[in-house]
Amino acid sequence: MNLLEESIKNSPIIKKGSYNYIVHPLTDGIPEIRPDLLDEVTEKMKGYIEKLGKIDKIVTIEAMGIPLATSLSMKLNIPFTIIRKRKYGLPGEISVQQVTGYSKSTLFINGLKEGEKVVIVDDVISTGGTIKAVLESLMKMGIEVRAVITAIEKGSGGSMLRNSFDMPIISLVRIEVSENEVEIKR
Repeated sequence: MNLLEESIKNSPIIKKGSYNYIVHPLTDGIPEIRPDLLDEVTEKMKGYIEKLGKIDKIVTIEAMGIPLATSLSMKLNIPFTIIRKRKYGLPGEISVQQVTGYSKSTLFINGLKEGEKVVIVDDVISTGGTIKAVLESLMKMGIEVRAVITAIEKGSGGSMLRNSFDMPIISLVRIEVSENEVEIKR
């Protein structure tokens, strides 16, 4: 994870209210998502997914999980679906209320069926609010979530999810962000 760790160390830190936030290519698309970084991260994620057994779909959340899910879908030949921020009103659409460290919004689930085995792939876990809301909704729908895999974990959200759900919550890199620096946890 040399490229991922190097890119994290070089990411600027900004404030969103009282929240320390890193601006990173995989979490924000800024300044750019380099193919070598995307490949390094998705190759590592692919290794975890291959150990999970049969997966029907990769699930991601709009927007920054999309590059990861696209690459993984192509590498593994597994379709992916995107939990969207826009309501479409399609039959079976499920709305999810999510709360993060700095926002509240509604997400919409389409294209998943009871009994499907999925893996959730996303860019970052911070507070865990988005993933928690999505997991609860998917479980109510009868979807079997085999694991959650993120590129970056910061803050206490990953621990909260591990304590709340009986499934692997995997992060490639764990970090702590202060006003002046990003610390990579080993």
